[in-house]
Amino acid sequence: MKISRLWVQLFLVMLVFFTPKGHVAVKAFTGTYGINYGRIADNIPSPDKVATLLRAAKIKNVRIYDFDHSVLQAFSGTGLDLVVGLPNGYLKEMSADADRALTWVKENVQAFLPETHIVGIAIGNEVLGGGDLELWAALLGASKNIYNATKELQLTDVQVSTAHSQAVFANSYPPSSCTFKEGVTQYMKPLLEFFSDIGSPFCLNAYPFLAYMGDPDTIDINYALFQSTKGIYDQKARLHYDNMLDAQVDAAYAALEDAGYKKMEVIITETGWASSGDQNEAAATVENARTYNYNLRKRLAKKKGTPLRPKIPLKAYVFAVFNEDSKPGPTSERNFGLFKADGSISYDIGFSGLKSSSAASSLLSLEACNQTFVIQSEENGSENRLFKRFGSSFGLDMQWYKSQMDEKRRPTALNAIFKLIVGTDDQSCSNSSGDMHGRGEISKPPVCAVRRE
Repeated sequence: MKISRLWVQLFLVMLVFFTPKGHVAVKAFTGTYGINYGRIADNIPSPDKVATLLRAAKIKNVRIYDFDHSVLQAFSGTGLDLVVGLPNGYLKEMSADADRALTWVKENVQAFLPETHIVGIAIGNEVLGGGDLELWAALLGASKNIYNATKELQLTDVQVSTAHSQAVFANSYPPSSCTFKEGVTQYMKPLLEFFSDIGSPFCLNAYPFLAYMGDPDTIDINYALFQSTKGIYDQKARLHYDNMLDAQVDAAYAALEDAGYKKMEVIITETGWASSGDQNEAAATVENARTYNYNLRKRLAKKKGTPLRPKIPLKAYVFAVFNEDSKPGPTSERNFGLFKADGSISYDIGFSGLKSSSAASSLLSLEACNQTFVIQSEENGSENRLFKRFGSSFGLDMQWYKSQMDEKRRPTALNAIFKLIVGTDDQSCSNSSGDMHGRGEISKPPVCAVRRE
């Protein structure tokens, strides 16, 4: 007994002396792959259908550029990890008024937790390096006030960050020579100190597409597309790069190290490739966009780091879910989507769209009846495989499914699975509707059977 007490006392002493001081880092990214959900369009699916689409694609990490309540409500109970945005237009008032920042966090973050899994707040977007110097001055104050509001409200799992464009760098070739621009540094260093203190990463919007478009005569397009190429060799760092994205990320790491923040992680908050463009945007093709995004997905799936930081798996949010027809600028700006406005895929990189012709599988066929869909098995005994393929992905509990496996209830279980996928209201079909067994009404699983992630 004395020995046990001695160990307890020793443990308490160790807690006092060895518990890290300062803020605990919050992780807002699960895995390595995420996506940006931009909505500057008048023809894209509703937020609830988008949530369904992203769950079907198993894309868990999602960023939006605002705090639209219809989106926050639609993502409730989905298990998707959402980063909301505080647009640039709010920075000045949030910087000047801590009470306003507290109210904003209460109304637009806390009010939706925990059902909507908000894991982060992005303060502005590409502020430093942009044309509004007043926003540069407001960025740090807004970040601090929003962060302090999350602490006051005890929202300990919400990360605060801001995304930068490559306009903050003085040079990025070779990667090891990269530094922050002289005019940016006076704003960047205090910001880095703050984000380092609270454990937030350096968020970078990195586009090999834009770099290649700016210098197509010098840059090998295969290097930009993750294709086979000789790459580049950084003589100073003695590192070889076989793709441009890794080089862009390591350039950011070099700039951070030069500024005194060697240990800060770099996360890509935007990257992508346009599938269509103007006459002077010859690289913006469907084939190039497919190649880039397909190879990017493969590269991220390996969960490996960059040549300079090989032990830190690269994480990236792809831009974007949809082509956005209302965006200003060149045609390419409206064609970065992995999905078209109707929810079908823009090109095949392994995802199925809401209306993809490849959605029908060899295991099942779908038939419609009064806005409700039923699943007709093409081979006996395939129900379990159907559940494993779809039901578990959409939050259905296996125990509930097994309880439906008697002869009368089996159609109910399968229909409920697909009802979650298509998001229809609860209705029933007649015997002629395609019900596998010609009997049994469609019903929703009980609330307790839906898994909250």
